[in-house]
Amino acid sequence: MITSIHGLLTAATPLHAIIELNGFGYEVNIPVTTAEKLPVTGTLVKLHTLVIYREDSQTLYGFATPAERDFFRLMIEHVTGVGPKMALTIMSKLSLPSLQSAIGSGDIATLAKCPGIGKKTAERLVIELRAKVGVTGSAETVLSASGTDGAAPAATTDTKMRDAVLALGALGYKTADADEAIRRAILALGPKATTEQLIKKALGS
Repeated sequence: MITSIHGLLTAATPLHAIIELNGFGYEVNIPVTTAEKLPVTGTLVKLHTLVIYREDSQTLYGFATPAERDFFRLMIEHVTGVGPKMALTIMSKLSLPSLQSAIGSGDIATLAKCPGIGKKTAERLVIELRAKVGVTGSAETVLSASGTDGAAPAATTDTKMRDAVLALGALGYKTADADEAIRRAILALGPKATTEQLIKKALGS
């Protein structure tokens, strides 16, 4: 099984990346939350991958962290009616910390706002994954041009992001909007930013 790919990023869109390795160009399906962390084209990048095999095809999915890849696999293997395309859509709308938080707290409304996700699918996500949330852990890192992850401890960054999203929620932000604002703040300030700095940056953006 291909668990990661490390090579030259030759092209990227919000949902795809082309990585050249040993003379081959690999098309990798990615969520928007991973695309946001990609370096500029022409530099090295590392993605944590999962290959989905079908009778007539094999598709490569890539993520910024092993935790995001594992959560993607958790959804497609344990949630009825959720395939790779839908799982990628869910992970494009919400970061892993916010997804885990919504599932753990039974926040059906937030989950149902993901494109193509109705109330019934949101309920299945909660019912079938609630007990498993936290099993894979989580991490929010920025991919560097050399393909290595950010230096901040994963658990620390994860906690700061979750706290910042909750703080914006208390100020009246919708969870999805708060999540997006904090993701932008992390990209701008880096993973070592404090919760307070992330909140201020998000409010000022």
